[in-house]
Order: sequence, then structure tokens, then C-alpha cells
Amino acid sequence: MLTWAVPSTFLLRFALAFPLLLPAQVRTVTDAEVQRVHRSTLLIDSHNDVTSRTVEGFDFGKRAADGQTDLPRMRQGGIGAQFFAVYVAADYVKDNHSARRTLEMIDTVRHDIVERHPNDFALALTADDIEAIHKSGKIAALMGIEGGHAIEDSLRLLRDYYALGVRYMTLTHTNTNNWADSSGDIDSPGVQHHNGLTDFGKDVIREMNRLGMMVDISHVSDKTFWDALAVSKAPILASHSSAKSISNIFRNMSDDMIVALAKKGGVVQVNCICEFLSQKSYDASKPLFSQVATLSGAEFQKRLLEIQASTPKATLDDLVDHIDHIVKIAGIDAVGIGTDFADWYCMPKGLEDVSQFPNLTRKLLERGYSAENIAKIYGGNLLRVMRAVERAAGG
Repeated sequence: MLTWAVPSTFLLRFALAFPLLLPAQVRTVTDAEVQRVHRSTLLIDSHNDVTSRTVEGFDFGKRAADGQTDLPRMRQGGIGAQFFAVYVAADYVKDNHSARRTLEMIDTVRHDIVERHPNDFALALTADDIEAIHKSGKIAALMGIEGGHAIEDSLRLLRDYYALGVRYMTLTHTNTNNWADSSGDIDSPGVQHHNGLTDFGKDVIREMNRLGMMVDISHVSDKTFWDALAVSKAPILASHSSAKSISNIFRNMSDDMIVALAKKGGVVQVNCICEFLSQKSYDASKPLFSQVATLSGAEFQKRLLEIQASTPKATLDDLVDHIDHIVKIAGIDAVGIGTDFADWYCMPKGLEDVSQFPNLTRKLLERGYSAENIAKIYGGNLLRVMRAVERAAGG
């Protein structure tokens, strides 16, 4: 049999020229290195739904026996800043209750979290605020509206929410509103009512730009995404979305979308729910989701918990695979973390609540990410987008 002797110098040149063709190398990481790197970063999670519990009276200040988020575990996990979801379920649209619910959700952040825990939290309104609060030893609390129906088709309400501290708005949730199509409309899945954004929807984007409110395209249809990207003069973000090429769930983003968002200076905050990370998890749970599509409130959460308990768990490797993929196609400046912790969803082994973020730091270090790049993923990229949106405001 004919064999070839390949010079070692050739292998070295090949490795340098085509690094992505080589298998990922996992290096040994010490506990001390994990702690040093983790403590040195400003960790910003761009989406957490614990507010759906605090608004109902959950005592956020005590370590809970269940769920994924409370103050003691946020401290343990080293959270530096948290965007709390001002989540307005689709059923509040009926009888025009969306604005009332939005105000209740804003109040639970300002009152039940920040005012009740003044030694641990401070409300942040700017990127500079986030850094200053973090330096003071407190956690920066921010708000993002989830569901554009919250503004009840009124730019006046949009301005009021900004004045109350809201710094991003997800244009849709699982319902198409009167001015933007959703990616997963519960009432008519797959149907596009507006072909993206209406003229008023484009005015919403322009007003968000003028205010300095970040445009969030998680949950929107593909056409709504492309319209928002074209209209916005500032970078946009996906506050809790992952890569569709790895897990083909309707809510994830295609490679074309990720690259286009990155070219405009935006960032994809990777969603940590099992189905978003793992095709195996999504395939197993997909047939069951029709059973909860028409439910809401406690009934929805109860049934979803039952489904998620039988869902194959994703892993931290799955999560980092999404980060790797986004970095590969769009660059290190295009990725962040938006967990979507909500207490009723399946989360990956090793990141099952907010206390376990050091496990993700370890995994990133093992995959070869530097402390500098981990700092970008954990918060630097989102701060850059936030500052760009602030600079674009007022125009």
C-alpha cells in the first residue's frame, strides 16, 4: 500500500490557514481560572421572566425551593445586570387590557424587585448606568417589553413606557398585532397578516429609534425582521433567540438573518431553552405544544411543566455550539446571552438556574474562548448595541 509522509511544517501551515476544519480542542481549566474570569466579567442576561411570578406575590428575596430565579441565586451566579421581561400575554389584548398589564409588570420590577431590595438592585436607564451600578456592587435592573401589543397602537403609550424605564421592546410575541407579524401566531400559525410591518409598524421603529429604545426582533416573522432591519437607523437585537441551522424551531434565526443583523451592528442573545438549543429536544416536544396553544396563566404553566419534564434535556455543549456557530458566521461581536428563564421551561444540564452561570464560563474556557471574548459575550456586545442606540436617539 502506498503511503505518504506529510511534513509537520505543512500540517502547521494547514492548521493556521484552515482552523475551522480542525476538531474543537477542549483544554483543561482550573476552578481558580473559572472564578477569576467569571468575577472579572459584567454578566448581562437580556431576558428573564421571573416577573410573571413576582407580579403574583412571589418573594424574590428568598431562595426558593423551585423555579430558576431569585435574588440569592442571582448573587451566586454573578449576574451583573438583568433585563426583566415586561411580559404581556396575548390574551390581554381582549377588551384592551394590554396597557394595564404592562403597567403592572413595570411596577413589579420597580417596586417588588428594585425598591424592596435597595441594597442589591438599582434601576438602570443607560449603558453607563449599568457599568456604574455594577461597580457599586449592586445588580443593574432593566426592563424590556415582550409583545408590541402592549402599546395598544399608540406612540404616546410607547413614550410613556420609555419614561418609566423600558429600554427595549419585542415587536411581537406569539400573536400578530395590528402592525407586525409574529413568527408563531397561536391563532393562525404560519399565516402572515401584514407581510411584515405595516406603515404604522415602521413608525413604531422610527419612534423607538428617536427615543433610544432598542428594537427587539425575537418572536417576529422573517419578513418583519427584514423590514425592521431596513427601517431602523440603529442596531437591533434579538433578546432571546438562537440559531435555526442547529435547532430548526420556528423562533430561531436563519444564518442569513444572523449575518445581516451583525452587519448592522446588532447582537443575537442566545436563548437557553432546551428546544431552542437541541433539535432532539424540539422534535420530542413539538407534537405536545398544540395541547397548550390555547391555554393561559397557571393552566398554561402547569401543562407546560408536564411537557418539559418529559423533554430530553439540552446540554451546555449544545448552548456553546450555538455561540460557536454565530461567532463562525458573524463574528465574536454578534453574540450574547438571553436565557429566557421562566420557571416553566426546560433548561440545559448545567445551566438550570441563574446560580449556575460559572458552569457556562468553564465550558467557554474549555472551548478556547479568552477572558476578553467571554466578556464580550456576557455583556460587552449588548452594551455596545445599547450605546449605539443611545447615540442615534433624538434624530
